[in-house]
Amino acid sequence: MVRVCKLLLAATLTLTLLEAGSYAAGETLIVQGSTTFSRRLMEPHKAAIETESKHELTVIPNKSMPGLIALMEGRAHIAMISAPLKSEIDALQKIMPGMAYDRLRAHEIVNARIAIALHPSNKVRKASLNQVRKILVGEINNWSAVGGGHVPIRIVLVGGGGGVTTVVEAELLSGQPVKGPNVIYVKTPVQLVQVIEQEACAIGFAQLSLLNQKGLPELTTEQRIEQTLSLITLGEPTPAMKAVIDATRKVAEKVM
Repeated sequence: MVRVCKLLLAATLTLTLLEAGSYAAGETLIVQGSTTFSRRLMEPHKAAIETESKHELTVIPNKSMPGLIALMEGRAHIAMISAPLKSEIDALQKIMPGMAYDRLRAHEIVNARIAIALHPSNKVRKASLNQVRKILVGEINNWSAVGGGHVPIRIVLVGGGGGVTTVVEAELLSGQPVKGPNVIYVKTPVQLVQVIEQEACAIGFAQLSLLNQKGLPELTTEQRIEQTLSLITLGEPTPAMKAVIDATRKVAEKVM
């Protein structure tokens, strides 16, 4: 009888430990979207977010719009975006009408400044936001109009649903696309700064931290342009999703 009791006690303890281990491991959540969000928070601090939230993450950086599409199609639990949700929805509705946009819920994580990048040889360092707007719509297409050399301006942007481009178009062009005569579209912010490094007459938009990493000069204006990094859920977040959102905010407060 004593032996039976010991066996039952051992079995109970084993089951308890297994359940505790299962809870500690948590769920595995798929997070897709903004490459900026991923580069700034998920890539360098993924382990800290997992530890804080007690859930594992599979992170897929593929820009804000593809992340939202994956979320609504059930291929992701959480989307990462680096532009206002309304701007992203407005752009998506033009190409994919009729999706469940009303169910999307934004959970703001942190604000980050967008910088205007220049080639080191460019002597221009200041311009008004109105001058920048005129560059983006093609009304100013030569650096001589803003105090630079007599060379054409080449605009470099992240295409295909990039959050920085969405913010720039929303803030400076009332949501309209860039119309400059010399526009180069790249896939990622890293590629953007690589083009700026090679093109002496280029101007581009990226996060300030990325410019600092590459040692590129910044064109300053009278007002800052900021982007909001957010996590998006389809409907209200589950307890696991909320834990990840809260953990990401906590980590962001420490590192940004």
